[in-house]
Amino acid sequence: MAVDINCDMGESFGLYTIGDDKGLMPLITIANVACGFHASDPNHMRSTVQLAKTHGVAVGAHPSLPDLAGFGRREMKMGRDEMANLLIYQVGALKGFLDAEGMALSHIKPHGSLYGMAARQEHIAHAVCDAADVFQVPLFGMAGTLHEEIYTARGHRFVAEFYADLFYDDTGGLIITQVHDSVDPADAAARSLRAIEAGVTASTTGNVDVPVGADTVCVHSDTPNAVAVAQAVRAAIAPFMAEAAE
Repeated sequence: MAVDINCDMGESFGLYTIGDDKGLMPLITIANVACGFHASDPNHMRSTVQLAKTHGVAVGAHPSLPDLAGFGRREMKMGRDEMANLLIYQVGALKGFLDAEGMALSHIKPHGSLYGMAARQEHIAHAVCDAADVFQVPLFGMAGTLHEEIYTARGHRFVAEFYADLFYDDTGGLIITQVHDSVDPADAAARSLRAIEAGVTASTTGNVDVPVGADTVCVHSDTPNAVAVAQAVRAAIAPFMAEAAE
């Protein structure tokens, strides 16, 4: 089994900097690049794509709800067609910058609250698939949710994702905060390794092991100590990574 490390990146905006993309890029294999609705802008999108190209990192789209002020972490009510159009618009913008650099679009991974909505709401999961129908790329998501159920039923390749720097409740749901706090790199690495080897992770209560998928492990660039977390995770899961499997 080959496992990747992915990172949500390119989330700076104008003069405002979020995340150490230059420090993180050498440590990952896949970059999920913000498409302008929760973060980023045309200049940051292109520079992030160019940085990924320099380091041989694959690039996927990280589209969001239209919520710059809330960083895409506030839910909105939206119909399937409108949501699909928002996704196609954002992914298409990133694909333009990838085309300019001679790179392929790797995948689509919804961001923040949109990710959670697609895990629970059928019409949103179908909207994600409607966009993926256009671009014909895999979809990242959480195992055991509508991500897996609907994406696979619609014929899309589903890539199960484990979060190194987030925590899970007793139902297996992600605990998503408005602002990410620092996490213990050693703990994040140990949880990632266990997710790969055993397919479970401890819930926040510590009393329940919840099932997870871990085809790819995510580290967020806006976690304050993201570089240290990525370094620890990469060292721990190195035997399972794509480079080791080749």
